[in-house]
Amino acid sequence: MLRTARIAVGALVLALTLTVAAPAQAAAWSSSDRWGTWTNGGYTLYNNIWGSGHGAQTIWANSYSNWGVWADHPNTGGIKAYPNATKFVGRRVSALGPTTSSFNVTVPTSGVAFTTAYDIWSSDNAHEIMLWMNKHGAVGPLGTFQLRASVGGHTWDIYRGSNGANNVYSFIRTSNTDSGTVDIRAIAQWLRTNGWWGDVTVGNVQFGYEITSAAGGKDFVTNSFSVTAA
Repeated sequence: MLRTARIAVGALVLALTLTVAAPAQAAAWSSSDRWGTWTNGGYTLYNNIWGSGHGAQTIWANSYSNWGVWADHPNTGGIKAYPNATKFVGRRVSALGPTTSSFNVTVPTSGVAFTTAYDIWSSDNAHEIMLWMNKHGAVGPLGTFQLRASVGGHTWDIYRGSNGANNVYSFIRTSNTDSGTVDIRAIAQWLRTNGWWGDVTVGNVQFGYEITSAAGGKDFVTNSFSVTAA
């Protein structure tokens, strides 16, 4: 009887150990490929490790709205990656109905250089709007400072320049935020009213993390994200 009791207790301990050690449910999709992509709910997610001198990066997603990356990029200059979720709008500025986007993120704040940013394109890729919602470390916008303005629900320091392939308009939020809503139509109309672009067709609206360095491995988590266009 004693031997039987010991076996039973041992089996119980083993069962409890196995239960505790069971991994959490896996994400619906993950990839460590530089160009890994996944389509879900009308959005496309991109791992998008495009810069030189990059390290390792893995993207995971439960949905287009809930996703993130683990990134381990060296502490050197130059953008290494822009993992993002993308939605295509496909409407001219004059025909845009209410077009907004909301986000909520959890990001590292030390030992990194990156920005949480929207990248909004005209459909011909001649114009690029960057909306920096937060920034950490040694990062800075392209172009020259133009003015400070409140538009689209936020106050920005606005820069204008070119990367040699397209015009770039950088809206740098004057204080960091990890959540909020942006009125994309208002920003598109502001650019047209000020003569920076014409009645262009708004194409891809991208949201993600423009990462320069994340040495040792850091987690960037999109708790929620969506684009609403009418």
